[in-house]
Amino acid sequence: MSELRFETYEMPAAQMGPDNPLPAVREPGATEPAAAAATQYHESLTEEDRQYIGYGLDPGILPYSMQDNYGRTLKPRAFRAAVLENETLRATFLLEMGGRLWSLVHKPSGRELLCSHPGLQLGNLAIRNAWFSGGVEWNCGVRGHTPFTCSPLFAARVSSDGGVPALRLYEWERIRGVPYQMDFYLPDGSPVLLARIRVVNPHAVEIPMYWWSNIAVHESPDVRVVVPAEFALHNDYVGVLRRVPVPIWEGQNITYATNLQPAVDFFFCLEKDQRPWVTALDGEGSGLIQTSTSRLRWRKLFMWGMGVGGRRWYKFLAAGGPPNIEMQAGLARTQNHCLPMPAGAQWEWLEAYGLMEADPSVVHGEDWAAARREVETRLGSIVSRDWLEEELARTSAAADRPPEEIMHRGSGWGALELRRRSAGGEAPFCSESLVFDDASLGPAQEPWLALLEEGAMPLLPQGSPPGAWMVQSEWRRMLEEAVAAGRGAH
Repeated sequence: MSELRFETYEMPAAQMGPDNPLPAVREPGATEPAAAAATQYHESLTEEDRQYIGYGLDPGILPYSMQDNYGRTLKPRAFRAAVLENETLRATFLLEMGGRLWSLVHKPSGRELLCSHPGLQLGNLAIRNAWFSGGVEWNCGVRGHTPFTCSPLFAARVSSDGGVPALRLYEWERIRGVPYQMDFYLPDGSPVLLARIRVVNPHAVEIPMYWWSNIAVHESPDVRVVVPAEFALHNDYVGVLRRVPVPIWEGQNITYATNLQPAVDFFFCLEKDQRPWVTALDGEGSGLIQTSTSRLRWRKLFMWGMGVGGRRWYKFLAAGGPPNIEMQAGLARTQNHCLPMPAGAQWEWLEAYGLMEADPSVVHGEDWAAARREVETRLGSIVSRDWLEEELARTSAAADRPPEEIMHRGSGWGALELRRRSAGGEAPFCSESLVFDDASLGPAQEPWLALLEEGAMPLLPQGSPPGAWMVQSEWRRMLEEAVAAGRGAH
């Protein structure tokens, strides 16, 4: 029987410390070299490969603050967690850490399908600096590891059709100015965890949009990543993308991560009519598989590599745990691309995560086409392509329902934005499915709330930190009007 519960999850973790009070301001043009490098491409790329390279890549970090005040000593910490469970799977989410799916256990075998480490170590790899390895990370809005990597999301209890309990995670992403919603559920007897994702553009203009689900699985010499592709775009971290064959490139089988020395990305080129999926299978032919409906078309493999630098990174971040690679699923062809999201658009897709068991002699054989067919055939018996598409449509009404109970709150910025829009006679940026209530408002929002309601910001005590930042043009106009009227602060 399907169950959703909220509990604590204890493990050693690095201490975060307060956010950096200084704004992450960059000089004009400071990001141009990186953006220019991202637009370079090899002659092997197709016209479709080149489309949208560099589009929307680097809007900066503001209004977010940097999370760079963490330590390296691991101390016991109790995390707020949500657990979804049925007869087959048990999924554990860390609500304070971006809703990270930290564990997915296949109960009949007792096997952990993800690579999750014994401790949570932080390193400078996310948009706001602090990042940790393991589990499944949900990256929305701008390129890189989400601004919510080490920040809480809203978590609510909802019911899908038939009374199946669902976990709804959501937030207001401030750089793009978009709400995103993730509904997770495990129907009775389901062999897969289902994740129903929705991203909404509430603006009257087109915006760049980015999404990658980053999935950590175990690295081992006998683990092969199988994906329905014959080509991939290779990223050498210099900025040049080139198209390479799969599985053999330059004499190496790139579907076995331990064959390669440098850290590297392979963005697999799936055809438009190809069912999207990716799996990492051990020597016995078993491991995690991820699939989705058609909108989440692209797949990627990241490996730390066997070189000195990659091994050093993995050992530090794994906190004594095993090495991992990342399988990923994204909206756009590579992480050097964003897609144009039309004004008022709502994009939705359904992801599924579960155990794949295939014939090891086939999936580890020399016939790459046979390996792909073997996995795809077995996947069809676990969860069919048609069923996933039908389930996405069937659950549309459930995704619109208000939550039954808010169990954990994220930031107060969504609530403040709803207040601003209401005061200006604008429509809300989200439906009733997302509740950004006044209980989420806190000290960071208080000066801006005063500007909205009283026409001026309070004067901070001398020596106080400068407070939270805004980049929206609407707030700038309010500040300018306050100054012009002699109400700069009170």
